[in-house]
Amino acid sequence: MARAAVVGAGMTKFGVHDTPLQELFGQAAFDALDDAGVAAGDLDALYLGNAMGGQTENETHLGPRMASHIGAAGLPVQRFEDACATSANAFKNAVQAVDAGVHDIVLVGGVERCTPETGKDTPEMTRIFASASHRQYEQPTGLTFPGVFALLTKRHMHEYGTTETQLAEVAVKNHAHGRLNPRAHFGKETTVEAVLEGPVVADPFRLMDCCPFSDGASAVIVASEDLADSFGAPVDVTGVGHATDVVPLGDKRDLTATQAARDAARQAYDQADITADEADFAEVHDCFTGAEILASEAIGFAPDGEGGRYAAAGRTSLEGDRPINPSGGLKAKGHPIGATGTAQIVELAEQIRGTVGERQVADADIGVAHNLGGDAATTVVSVLEARP
Repeated sequence: MARAAVVGAGMTKFGVHDTPLQELFGQAAFDALDDAGVAAGDLDALYLGNAMGGQTENETHLGPRMASHIGAAGLPVQRFEDACATSANAFKNAVQAVDAGVHDIVLVGGVERCTPETGKDTPEMTRIFASASHRQYEQPTGLTFPGVFALLTKRHMHEYGTTETQLAEVAVKNHAHGRLNPRAHFGKETTVEAVLEGPVVADPFRLMDCCPFSDGASAVIVASEDLADSFGAPVDVTGVGHATDVVPLGDKRDLTATQAARDAARQAYDQADITADEADFAEVHDCFTGAEILASEAIGFAPDGEGGRYAAAGRTSLEGDRPINPSGGLKAKGHPIGATGTAQIVELAEQIRGTVGERQVADADIGVAHNLGGDAATTVVSVLEARP
């Protein structure tokens, strides 16, 4: 099987931007092109992730606009929407197209604006986010995503004894990592006490258990195996798994399993011919602290029921044996929905290249990205490895 490689990476700072979508995406895209040492005219295609632009900014036909803005009009462009897994799905399709020989060099990325700069306040954005849940059985009840992941986490607490203090330890760890990331939305540390003293959002989550609404863009250049060695620092894509789970939430067989993540991880590990134990670090979809604990178990970084204990023991910190979210994760780095998946790929590539400074994971040769969408209904898991 041919193996595509990431040969360029770029992203904006995540946070609050008043920049139009095309300019925000352009910043990340031009950084990725410059990093790879190629021009827009060298590209064969553009794969774009944007989840909510139609609802937040009345912009839906974004592919040609983004291509035009970066000087790539005329290319085939595909826009993807898969809730929070949007640009991870774009990445999967770009990798498959390159591996299949359809394209040689593809720009893939995502962009989103989710803060009040869009003209939408927090209640309205919460409603828009909830459109990724079940229209008949979940939305009419007022169930939003803090509630969705609170239900999953409460079940995990019931079955395994996971505690609110362990949840808080996840937030503390990710904010400590985010302080080392100049592109993170939040750049300051917090404490367990501060997390536990915060207002309740959806039991057991308090304010600091929840990731922020963010604006931002991210992009990577994917090149074919035959071309990869002509670039300065290629990072191989050795596996990409993609799976879905039952919807609605109430029909899932096991609320703590996040089954789509387990299926996607198995696919990715099988393609890469590795086990979870061989991976050096992971970026996971920690939209809430409980989501990171579930993800750590689903991708095999912790045994079932042990994710909270691993976090509390420091095992998932930069200094631990199972580092998770060295970027700060969604919790501190931020979560511009359509940009989150490829932002994880940017972090994997930069970690494997050894270019992230203080937050560098030691001996980072194999990285795993876990990007979840909706009520744990879609997950894309990717494996990147240092080129031999």
